[in-house]
Formats: sequence, C-alpha cells, structure tokens
Amino acid sequence: MTLLMTDLDNTLIDRDAGFRTGLLALLADRGAPAGHADWIMAVDDRGYTPRPVVAEAILDRLDLGLGEGDLIQALLRCSQDNARLAPETAAALDRARAAGHRVVIVTNGPVANQTAKIRNAGLDRHVDAAIVSEAVGADKPEPAIFHAAAAAVDGSLEDAWMIGDRDDADILGAHRLGVPSVWLHLGREWARADYRPTHTAGSIVEAIDHVVNA
Repeated sequence: MTLLMTDLDNTLIDRDAGFRTGLLALLADRGAPAGHADWIMAVDDRGYTPRPVVAEAILDRLDLGLGEGDLIQALLRCSQDNARLAPETAAALDRARAAGHRVVIVTNGPVANQTAKIRNAGLDRHVDAAIVSEAVGADKPEPAIFHAAAAAVDGSLEDAWMIGDRDDADILGAHRLGVPSVWLHLGREWARADYRPTHTAGSIVEAIDHVVNA
C-alpha cells in the first residue's frame, strides 16, 4: 500500500478559477466593475495573502458597502462556494484507491475554510482522509503535518508520495522527509537549486497516475 498525499488548492481543485468566479459575482452584486478582479487576484497571490490583508487592499480602493469583517467572510465564500472537482480528477483518485493506495489531502489553512472546499467539491467521497494545518498546529513544509497524514490512515511515510504545486511547501516538505514527490508545474519552470521534485507533471491526473504506476 502506498500513501498518496496531495495538496488541495490549485492541485486537486483549481482554487484560483473558483475564487475568480466568486469574486466576479461579488463585484457584480456590489455594482463594481469586473475589471477590478485582476488586481485583486494579484493581491490574493493564489490564496497565500491573509484574508484581512486582501480585504484592507480592497477597502482602500473600493466601496462595496461591506465592513472589513463581512468582506473577509465574502472573500472566503468566493473560494468555498466555487470549489469544483473535475470528473477526470475524481476518476484518477478512484483509480488510485482501487489499486490499494490510501489518498490523504494535506492542506495549509483554516479548518472551516478548507473543509468547506473539500465538502463543496465532493472530494470527501474520493479520498480516505484530509489533514488541515490549523488542526495539526503545523503548516507544510513542517514534518508534523505529513506525519499526521500518515497516522490518519495508519500508514507510513516510508512508502509515501507527495503531490503539490508549491515548491516551498509541498515539495520542500517531502524533500526534508526523504519522501518522493510530484510537482505540478502549472506552466512554470522549476527555480530551486538546492532540491528538486522526483517527478514533474502538467496535471493532477498525470501526477496521480505516475504515483499509481511507479
């Protein structure tokens, strides 16, 4: 049995596409031009900018008729409510589990936010467990979150793989633990000189199938 650990945002789901969809709806609902979405997406930085910082940037430039707290909640809902699982990704996850692999989502972020995305995307029906950094008290690339993933399915990191799009979280964490990894390049070039992923893939389906067939 192989432990297949995988990131959530921009790996299993296209988090950025979902956030943009929700953001465009929010702007339209508040009577703001859709053109503001581009700079907000830049501030958002693929979800890695804290929500209060994104909200403050928006409030400095736009009057959406929302206070900071309500705007933060609206931003969270943008990604939560629009989390979608592609059918081909679901099928790849099902193939991995049918082949005897245990699949565990390993994601940084608040429990409520990440759990809502997993549930709304329907991912809970295609994985064995999900580990969220807030619940563990450790973010990727810290070892504790990966050990928690293995413990969740009574597995071992000795026969594990890690899939993800972040060099500084997913791949670095795997590298430090000696765990093989697959990096989703998403059109980017690998820039690190001190470590590298075991394999590079252009899609999550390709990445999962590589692990299954390794």
